[in-house]
Amino acid sequence: MTPETIKYAVIMLAAGIGVPVLAALNAQLGTRIGSPAIAGAMMFLIAGIAAMGVAAVLGQTNALAALPTQPRHLFLAGLLIAFYLLSISWVAPRFGVGNAVMFVLLGQIVAICVIDQFGLFGARLRPLDLPRIAGIVLMAVGVVLAQRPPS
Repeated sequence: MTPETIKYAVIMLAAGIGVPVLAALNAQLGTRIGSPAIAGAMMFLIAGIAAMGVAAVLGQTNALAALPTQPRHLFLAGLLIAFYLLSISWVAPRFGVGNAVMFVLLGQIVAICVIDQFGLFGARLRPLDLPRIAGIVLMAVGVVLAQRPPS
């Protein structure tokens, strides 16, 4: 592995660690205030301020001018992250953070296999092969086993 690959892996590992933490924190906030939607809106407000701060520090705020000329379908990502946040904030307190995130992970693996198989959204084409299929099946089995009540 190159140092660059290791750097990317560490960043994404940290992001992955953040997903269940985000789910637990936002679910708790939504429960405490009685509105997962308002908790989500606050998270997005704080995230937006943080992202704009990073863009300002990196000198990238001029990219704002290019937004109006971009294909509209690219902005659907905002709706997808809103769906994720609102659904996990509502489901996690009822289903458990671990259970909710495990199903999110399973969905992510299935989706990335479809995206890679067909090279959707500009992704590198990576055909679905037997090892990847086996990985999906193992993940699904793991989710089912993790859902079993304790004996």
